[in-house]
Amino acid sequence: MPDFPSSEYAARLLRAQAMMHAQQIDALFLTTEADIRYFSGFRTAFWQSPTRPWFLIVPRDGEPIAVIPEIGAALMRETWVADIRTWSAPHPDDDGVTLLANVLRGYASVGMPMGRASALRMPMLDFVRLRVGLESVDFVDATPLLRALRMVKSPAEIEAVSAICAIGSRAFARAGDLFSEGMALNAAFRDFRIALLEEGAEEVPYLVGAAGQGGYADVISPPTEAPLRAGDVLMLDTGASRHGYFCDFDRNFAIGHADEAAKAAYRTLWNATEAGLAAARPGRTCAQVFSAMAKVIGDTSGGIGRLGHGLGTELTEEPSLIGFDHTVLEVGMVLTLEPSMAIGADRMMVHEENFVLTENGPHLLTTRAAPELPVIP
Repeated sequence: MPDFPSSEYAARLLRAQAMMHAQQIDALFLTTEADIRYFSGFRTAFWQSPTRPWFLIVPRDGEPIAVIPEIGAALMRETWVADIRTWSAPHPDDDGVTLLANVLRGYASVGMPMGRASALRMPMLDFVRLRVGLESVDFVDATPLLRALRMVKSPAEIEAVSAICAIGSRAFARAGDLFSEGMALNAAFRDFRIALLEEGAEEVPYLVGAAGQGGYADVISPPTEAPLRAGDVLMLDTGASRHGYFCDFDRNFAIGHADEAAKAAYRTLWNATEAGLAAARPGRTCAQVFSAMAKVIGDTSGGIGRLGHGLGTELTEEPSLIGFDHTVLEVGMVLTLEPSMAIGADRMMVHEENFVLTENGPHLLTTRAAPELPVIP
């Protein structure tokens, strides 16, 4: 069953169609999981199989049209989408292209996401074939439209993100019972993933982190069997999900004891987060929030790049908290604050919180990290 009532998806459609009328876009052509789920409520693990493409057309007037493999028809019929057109997939020479062309041929201007973080998610040869068969159709960049639409969350979306953030916070609160000196790093990852599921997460598709003496150098490599040692800082960063919405935040823990450099870095990042929370107000820009955090960190940011981002149906969404993103903050945006800094020449530390922006400023969705680096005896 869909994660929200039909009225939620109908409201999203009306907002999109108002923007489409203003921008003279006749239809949106969507191919990715997040975009299709946003408008339809169609949620399935079958996206892990790249063999079959899935398509949704959102017209400027009227209701969405799903063009999907027959194997997904039963699930799509449980959503609010009524017009479902299918083919037997994979097909030797026509994986939905003819069906797509028959729908899109009636529009003069078709919008697609083409900008940063976009993906086609269909065979390029099929897309070329589609374009050749639709010479009269103008394919335009709908990135600004989709970005504006999805950045501001509805109350139902905010509730969904809040729920998974609470789940993540409860799992992190169990750190003292989960982690200990001598424990293999990959075992720490495994046990934390289990804790997230026990607390109510439906999936844990993203879990990264690291451990090292006084800090860590690499936060994206798979965990190894290396044991946690006294003086290590263990960091876990989770992107657990529930009802198709993500949390995305981390926590740092010292094993046994922490050196002064690690303590100082942690305090700096905690203070940088406070500065970001103070700066995040409706009407201000992402660049201003970035600047507030960067000033606290100083010149030790290590060149990581942005210091936060949007959050929702994807682990990382637009906008970015970085100096060149001048997106104006609006009530209803769900964002992360993710300051990071270097510790010496080869170590680093990262801190992250999730919040929703209200008229009065940020409302934290995560349970705020302790102001001093927690130590696990």
